[in-house]
Amino acid sequence: MRFAWMPAAAIHGSISATIRLMPPLAETNLDPDPFLQFAGWFREAIEAEIPLAEAMTLATADSDGRPSARVVLLKGFDDDGFLFFTNYESRKSRELAENPRAALCFWWPVLQRQVRIEGDVLRLSSGESEAYFATRPRGSQLGAWASPQSEVIPGRQVLEETMVELIGRWADAPIPRPPHWGGYRLNARSIEFWQNRDDRLHDRFRYTRVDRAWRIDRLAP
Repeated sequence: MRFAWMPAAAIHGSISATIRLMPPLAETNLDPDPFLQFAGWFREAIEAEIPLAEAMTLATADSDGRPSARVVLLKGFDDDGFLFFTNYESRKSRELAENPRAALCFWWPVLQRQVRIEGDVLRLSSGESEAYFATRPRGSQLGAWASPQSEVIPGRQVLEETMVELIGRWADAPIPRPPHWGGYRLNARSIEFWQNRDDRLHDRFRYTRVDRAWRIDRLAP
């Protein structure tokens, strides 16, 4: 099979009608606090009605350095980091147990913006995981019990039959949090904000934690 290049004009032309022209990213309009800078960009992504603006690529690696990546949903952030929830027996969780460092990447094409985050990852407390689990839709709560995430299964019917059994088990009762399900916090050590500019001369600013402060550097595109 012969590889064919996709013309750049065709790629960009297909989404040009939806792109919003954002002002250049300059040193003078950066917040000194990267979490406040992220909060502003995230709010603008929500206001732009970007579908699943909270979707982020989570990259992990095992103890041998073999990487893997998948899209998860941001469930909160604070001055310490970024929160997500998952099955503690999944591949991502096994890799985080071996190598508790990860990277996140947000991509908001309508705004032509990207945010990259790197840091150490810690499990949330049982109380924090319990509190969030209680807010999930009932179907999602059942799904957390039904799916042996990342394991090989013989067919979809296994999941569907398990769901039927679980619905009957907790028909008139609250659904408890599975012991194998909970949250993580990525404690950010580096946060990069990327804004598209013409001729591939994009604006890139990286915040790096230095003790209790943040250093800001402009990076070449």
